[in-house]
Amino acid sequence: MSSASETVHLIVTGRVQGVGYRWFVVRSAAALGMAGWVRNVADGAVEVAARGTREQVAQLLRALWQGPPRAEVLAVNSKDDLDPDVVLPDPFEVSE
Repeated sequence: MSSASETVHLIVTGRVQGVGYRWFVVRSAAALGMAGWVRNVADGAVEVAARGTREQVAQLLRALWQGPPRAEVLAVNSKDDLDPDVVLPDPFEVSE
């Protein structure tokens, strides 16, 4: 198994604002030891940028689909516009 880091930039849609979703992402990513950020988007989605090993990214993706109890995730879509060398906050944080 490779320990090379991966950077992902994701948009999560559904009922993901006003349900504790960002803090759920922070706790999940921090528990995995990942760097990155999460923030609300004006259209009601949540945006996530994260860096970790392939296994950490896979575990975070599973968590994003689950979400906290009141969330209803409809989609987790990848965006390919984030520079893989961008410096992400460590520890993981909520961004404005």
